[in-house]
Amino acid sequence: MKTKIMLTCALAALTTISCNDLDVDIKSQYTEYPIDSDIALEARVSNAYYAFRAPLNRRYDELLSLSSDEYSAVCFNGGWLDGRQYSNCSTHSWEASANNNQLNVYSDILAGITNCNQLLEDLGETNPETSNPVRAARAFYTFLLMDNFGDTPIVDYKLTQGSKTINRSPRADVARWIESELLDVRDKCPSEVNESTYGTPTCWMVDALLAKLYINWNVYTQDVTSSSWNPNASNEKLDDCIAACDRIIQSGLFNLNDDYKEKFMYNNGPQIKDFIYAVPYEATLNQGMCYARYRTWRYGGANGFYTTVLTPSCGGNFAMNPEFADLFCLPGDRRNDVVVGDPSKETTPVYEYDPVTGEVTNTPHMYEGKQVVFTKHITLIREDGDLDVGADGTRQGYRSIKFYPDPNDYNVYERNQDNDIPIFRYADIILTKCEAITRGGAATLGDTPKSLFNQIRTYVSPNRDGSLDIDHDPSLQEILDERGREFLDEHWRRNDLIRFGDYERAWGFKYINPDNAQLTRRIFPLSQDVLNSNTNWTQNAGY
Repeated sequence: MKTKIMLTCALAALTTISCNDLDVDIKSQYTEYPIDSDIALEARVSNAYYAFRAPLNRRYDELLSLSSDEYSAVCFNGGWLDGRQYSNCSTHSWEASANNNQLNVYSDILAGITNCNQLLEDLGETNPETSNPVRAARAFYTFLLMDNFGDTPIVDYKLTQGSKTINRSPRADVARWIESELLDVRDKCPSEVNESTYGTPTCWMVDALLAKLYINWNVYTQDVTSSSWNPNASNEKLDDCIAACDRIIQSGLFNLNDDYKEKFMYNNGPQIKDFIYAVPYEATLNQGMCYARYRTWRYGGANGFYTTVLTPSCGGNFAMNPEFADLFCLPGDRRNDVVVGDPSKETTPVYEYDPVTGEVTNTPHMYEGKQVVFTKHITLIREDGDLDVGADGTRQGYRSIKFYPDPNDYNVYERNQDNDIPIFRYADIILTKCEAITRGGAATLGDTPKSLFNQIRTYVSPNRDGSLDIDHDPSLQEILDERGREFLDEHWRRNDLIRFGDYERAWGFKYINPDNAQLTRRIFPLSQDVLNSNTNWTQNAGY
């Protein structure tokens, strides 16, 4: 278990009140906390900064990871079917009611915006050191809603004060508002990178968000659901994207020196120089992170997949799609070590993993007297939206151990893990600049698409010897594939697939839903709960 200084026990005792109803005075939803006490102010700032922790630790992960080409959400003779709420994500069959659990992340993120607005209104102009990072957090939450759900309300208390109802704004307007907010606060946010600023908005977090906004500018400011939308159209913000990347690169505060696998382990934290902005978790106070529960083999806990037996059961319903597993094919690539399974083979014998280092051992993983063998491909017992592999299908699909758990904490704290989840990484900045130049942006700092791409390849190659480097400028397809390898389980794959025009490609069992390739699927529907709470809103097109 790791110790974090960001939150005290006093903060953990305060309850964040969630709100998804915009038809009432926003301020009336909250118990008033004073801001003249350092502890009270810290607690309210914490509520603003870490509002994404709750959705990210499970439901946002399900919605984003299962809707990409990374995983199929299988069930086992009906086990883990749960009304198809998981398999619907994999077949792009999201439903406003059936997927309330996943789609209600909208409400959680919106509550974060409300936390920010309440604090900003109470602070007024008296504490810019606090208010500017809070505005950055509010812009980030608004970005998440816009990216996933399209048209989004611009909930700025200065704009909405006194309003009885708040309408959703066009996606393009929201993108421009986010840009203006970020540009306004960028130079007013902290530039220090240390333990005290870890997990909080800094000017570098703002730059990383700007880069993400700009590289997706054509997605947000044009009608991405139209058949005339072109993923390769000219992007007016490419040079702005590169400039945001360059500010981070030239800061000298971030690098790729961390070992790929080690930086996602349960003891990660502010010492990781690749992390620009991360959401911190800790198995006791800052709970909820439980990715191993769903990605581990279903019976892996019962007999020591992690050498140490996991006493709470594992779900094991995230089976990696073979098309995605095939990306982990580069000889000696360190990223291969976070996938349990050899994509060059149809079957892979499984060995135990060291509970301390997370590295594979020479000890066969045994179950019922036989070594466990995973199959790359997944076979359903019937062709329907249940995605049922049967009771004996638990070994189908390769698995991810990228966010490797501390088995002791997993057992003692009911599956809770200590792994922090990165949102923005330096590696993403390098590949984003590579992509922006490839798409037509002006090269800077002597960088080329090849040199940037090879920074990634070198740091994941055996002994960093450069043996995986390429000898040419990468194509857009090569960049997309590299992003798949680099950012597995980090919730950017759907975003990437849409931007590259690849979201309608066939993978997994999407074909079971005849409407899976409708362009409106590039935006999630609103949950029934959100629609019931905001009766002036209408459902997104296509649902």
